[in-house]
Amino acid sequence: MQLLITGGLGFIGSNFIRHMLDQYPHCTITNLDKITYAGNPANLSDYDKDPRYFFIKGDICDSQCVELLFSQHPFDAVIHFAAESHVDRSIHDASSFVTTNVLGTQILLNAALRHGTGKFIHISTDEVYGSINAGSFKETDPLNPSSPYSASKAGSDLLARSFFITHGLPVIITRCTNNFGPFQYPEKLIPFFVTNLLRGKKVPVYGTGMNVRDWIYVKDHCRAIDFLLRHGTPGEIYNIGGGHELSNLEITHQILSILNKDSASIEFVKDRPGHDWRYSLDFTKLRKIGWEPRSTFNDALKETVDWYVQNSGWWKPLLR
Repeated sequence: MQLLITGGLGFIGSNFIRHMLDQYPHCTITNLDKITYAGNPANLSDYDKDPRYFFIKGDICDSQCVELLFSQHPFDAVIHFAAESHVDRSIHDASSFVTTNVLGTQILLNAALRHGTGKFIHISTDEVYGSINAGSFKETDPLNPSSPYSASKAGSDLLARSFFITHGLPVIITRCTNNFGPFQYPEKLIPFFVTNLLRGKKVPVYGTGMNVRDWIYVKDHCRAIDFLLRHGTPGEIYNIGGGHELSNLEITHQILSILNKDSASIEFVKDRPGHDWRYSLDFTKLRKIGWEPRSTFNDALKETVDWYVQNSGWWKPLLR
């Protein structure tokens, strides 16, 4: 199988490439990545000499680059990770989020359609549903994004689905809960807090810290995408959840405990605008066709914290 991965130097994309190359000896991967601040070549440096792995530096918004790539390679499937994804950055300036997440997705969809590519898996987020006080969102629920980031992802979801409805392009949309694990850029909550504590700094908790998220270990997410690549039905949307709902404050205390710190390391700060109270996904649909998360939260969190402790050479240059 020959795959095109977009944004494969990012956190989830690089973990997925590792998963596929490790699991499938005959899989070849072309990784198209712009190398923004969150795309780190070090994430896959140990695969640089693997003949199954090809890296192309390029922007999904560059239609000529994308067209050339599709014309040169008969891709069996596209896994589209590339996106601007940090909520706080989108609040300060939404322009790059709209450009990359909407226009870039449209350019990829056009190319996949022209060249008869197989499955197009569009990686999205639970944030497109907005906040929910009780219960869990199903795939059929309306989209109600709160931030410019989630609005741009909702737009790209609708665009991707329209290519299935209008053109029959075999698109699958996945919406996943909060990921954590190795190689996550230290602006996200868990690696940000871990790296702050390792440097003797405090951790800033928004508001009361009672905002709730469901968490999934990135390796479980990669297994889910692989599963849908093989078993997912084109035209369908699949929620991917970890089944670990925790408040930000609970997460914070667990990290403090692992690193032998106490609550004196917490600094409560003003809440950010439009901060959704709770995300929760019903992923029964995915479970019914045979996928389940394997990782326990406590073990996966400890493994993640240990990874950052042992790999300061990876994350310290990113904080300069």
